[in-house]
Amino acid sequence: MVGFTRNLITVCFVTTLMIGFGRAEEPADPAAVSSDDGKYFDKDGRPTYKVDKDGKVDFYTYNGFVRYSANCMHCHGPDGLGSTYAPALVNSLKTLDYADVLTTVANGKKEVSESKQLVMPSLGEDRNVMCYIDSIYIYLRARSNDAIGRGRPADHEPKPAGFSEKVNDCMG
Repeated sequence: MVGFTRNLITVCFVTTLMIGFGRAEEPADPAAVSSDDGKYFDKDGRPTYKVDKDGKVDFYTYNGFVRYSANCMHCHGPDGLGSTYAPALVNSLKTLDYADVLTTVANGKKEVSESKQLVMPSLGEDRNVMCYIDSIYIYLRARSNDAIGRGRPADHEPKPAGFSEKVNDCMG
């Protein structure tokens, strides 16, 4: 419970900080410039992907595919390509920044007009989503930038040493 609460507080804190800078007009450069226990970050400290020239992805990108498939695909379609009732997230991440994604996933979203009625539930209390939110974001960021294709990545780096401990701490 402590890990999940800490993760939720971190999401809220990061979201609050980043909202102050407004919506990104252009997507940030996804190039990995640093890493911590197998998790890569861009120059602005946002989680990002790493894909070798042979197509081998980092563990978080692979895990994001698995978690996206389990928790997001039923609404947003396979590979983030959208469905008849939920948008294509590979397109959404071309304009949304990390804070926007965290805010929307944690708090949900309701967009109702005469021509459409889009409702995304709040997933802020769903540990199967929030404990893996960075992995899901990293996977979708890679898809959005055409760094990886459709389907399960063929090869990935091994699971980082501290990954299971972090997930267990978050899951409670």
